[in-house]
Amino acid sequence: MIRAALLRVVHFHATHHYRRRDWSDEENARVFGVLTEPHGHAFRVEVRVEGSPDPRTGFVVDLSELDRILREEVVEPLDGAHLNDRVPDFREGGLQPSTEALARWLGDRIGCRLPAEVHLERIRVWESDDLGAEVRFTP
Repeated sequence: MIRAALLRVVHFHATHHYRRRDWSDEENARVFGVLTEPHGHAFRVEVRVEGSPDPRTGFVVDLSELDRILREEVVEPLDGAHLNDRVPDFREGGLQPSTEALARWLGDRIGCRLPAEVHLERIRVWESDDLGAEVRFTP
């Protein structure tokens, strides 16, 4: 059986900041420095899905369906947002809004919406040209 992968990229702008509620202002400043203040990024999200190409179309996944999922799960809810407020895991203080945590959160949301025969293999989230995170998902 032939397996193939499709990569898709979307972009959004958002702000975030780092702060633990259970730490003092001094401890937050010592650990996170200026990142305790809200700051913005132009995020780039790369999604890689795998599957067997459909013998009729040659596609791993219907691209319009993947684009709809990415629009609904990434771009629409996050573009222009403050991640600390928009993402429940960050808002409730369970996780810091790191690029690693954002990649995991997005991957969980995207992966469960894909057709059964398509697997989310990895997601990369870039917050700048030289800083990003990757999360891999096993089938």
